[in-house]
Amino acid sequence: MTTALIWFRRDLRLADNPALMAALDSAERIVPVYIHAPEEEGGWAPGGASRWWLHHGLARLGQDLAELGAPLVIRTGPSLETLQDLIRETGASHVHWNRLYEPDIIHRDTRIKQALQAQGVRARSFNGALLLEPWAVQNRSGDPYRVFTPYWKACQAQGALEVSLQPRPGRLMSASEDCRGEALESLGLLPTISWDAGLAEAWTPGEEGAHTALEGFLDHALADYGEDRNLPDRVGTSRLSPHLHFGEISPRQVVHACQRAVAQGRHRGADASVKAFLGEVGWREFGHHLLFHFPHTPLNPLDTRFEDFPWPPRDDDALQAWQQGRTGLPIVDAGMRELWTTGWMHNRVRMITASLLTKNLLIHWREGARWFWDTLVDADLASNTLGWQWTAGCGADAAPYFRVFNPVLQGERFDPKGDYVRRWVPELKNLPDKYLHKPWQAPESVLRGAGVRPGRDYPRPIVDLAVSRREALAAWETLRQSA
Repeated sequence: MTTALIWFRRDLRLADNPALMAALDSAERIVPVYIHAPEEEGGWAPGGASRWWLHHGLARLGQDLAELGAPLVIRTGPSLETLQDLIRETGASHVHWNRLYEPDIIHRDTRIKQALQAQGVRARSFNGALLLEPWAVQNRSGDPYRVFTPYWKACQAQGALEVSLQPRPGRLMSASEDCRGEALESLGLLPTISWDAGLAEAWTPGEEGAHTALEGFLDHALADYGEDRNLPDRVGTSRLSPHLHFGEISPRQVVHACQRAVAQGRHRGADASVKAFLGEVGWREFGHHLLFHFPHTPLNPLDTRFEDFPWPPRDDDALQAWQQGRTGLPIVDAGMRELWTTGWMHNRVRMITASLLTKNLLIHWREGARWFWDTLVDADLASNTLGWQWTAGCGADAAPYFRVFNPVLQGERFDPKGDYVRRWVPELKNLPDKYLHKPWQAPESVLRGAGVRPGRDYPRPIVDLAVSRREALAAWETLRQSA
């Protein structure tokens, strides 16, 4: 009987999985395999929060596969040698996987495909993660896009939103009994000290959890997404980013579900919200487009002028205060505490916290990107790089460097009743709304009545917003003139 290996990576689902369907079409038996080889991901092996998610996502995938008759075989790398071992053990003639787009992984996968094909194995890869491949969209000059709006228009012109789905397979015939596997626990993905209770409370990893989250979003938040997505005190976003990163749901399934909901009349009059949400799906595509064409950007700015930006020596105390949510700026601290507790942060607050780090504290955007990489459950190299360079003003389609988010004004505008700050910075919960986002301006009598002692119960601001903004703009002006 013919046998195919289906190599799972960040496509932890059964439905709409092109590599899985190809494996089933090419052979009578399959061996689902996951290979743990973080050292092959260069300097971007999964951080702590991502490892937590990966453990639970693999556990759920393993259960789903076992129920269909094909248990997941877990091995530790190196990937090529492990695949070759499995081929010898099972007699597999085909190996199938869905593509990933990080630079180090592209080089590894190319080498693996060439080596397997050279030994007579049919090795094929598929697009299971994006609406369009990064190389499929070019401007009229044949170059990659660097601005989102024309990019997304081009994607739609090429049929990015015209999706069809592959079904979830039924009973599987397995050859997994021909090879041994390792216990999921042996990978050491879970934390050795218990800091993950908030993650477990906030998330349900796995394919079923992804679809539950999607349907909840369609039922309760999509209609008002255009407005509510900017309000961190509300559940106004989809929270699908970690499920998309780990491939527990595909972007095609997300687009299809939105289109189905509209066709069913569930969101009459919400065209702007649907368009805005699908644009965010496009923003994710744009991140992968940029990472593929500009693979240096996780560490270096796309705008080469910023290679000479005069970053001062790193202020470790300020960086630590930012990481721990002790800056004395309430909406920033709320966001950083939400991140530490749940592994996620509202997108509006991500921009506010990133702006403070890069433009008020003048700490390099790479420091923030690394912290997000370790603490986000949706840490994605393409999206993380795009977001940090956008805020720092040195990337594609970037916010101008002179746009500095004022955390006080942002808090007053997007958290006007203070529900978000009061949830995550409870020591300020008794302050009146007028002073909640700027407690240092509250009269002594108000602070005393709220039980807030500046510098003891809650820190004073670690930076003067007006002065630091002027310093940042002066640094940019120096760079601009030298360029």
